[in-house]
Amino acid sequence: MIADKARFRAARKLERAAGFRLPDHVFSGGFLEAVGRGVNFENLDRRMQENLLAIFRNFMDCKCKNAPYCGCPERKFTLTIIELREMGLDHRQISAHLLEEYGIDLYPADILSFLEDSVHVLEAIRDVAELQGREKVAESAIEHIKKIEQ
Repeated sequence: MIADKARFRAARKLERAAGFRLPDHVFSGGFLEAVGRGVNFENLDRRMQENLLAIFRNFMDCKCKNAPYCGCPERKFTLTIIELREMGLDHRQISAHLLEEYGIDLYPADILSFLEDSVHVLEAIRDVAELQGREKVAESAIEHIKKIEQ
């Protein structure tokens, strides 16, 4: 999953501010728990505060009982990547946007691979929907495929 490859670029800097070791994978339980409960935001520079707040605001806003371990943050992250692609950004621009907005480092090649896999999944959804006579689902899948491939 693409969320497993997302790293917080300033993780070592965040470690120094927090005073304890942190994993650099953004969606790992250790990172989420440490940042959510163990880091004093006042000790962080403004840019890092903005990045972490954007992560929480856009990916962690969930009402699930097991939040943030429910899978919603990862799903929201993958949806963000697809939405950015559908808005016309290429894999390099998506990588740059994630770094600027969230401080998340993700290789453009990993994004490209994820988008290709997403198209294959959508093609399977389209095929199954057509077999079951669910035209709206098939049309929606076709529309998303076109937007991703443009």
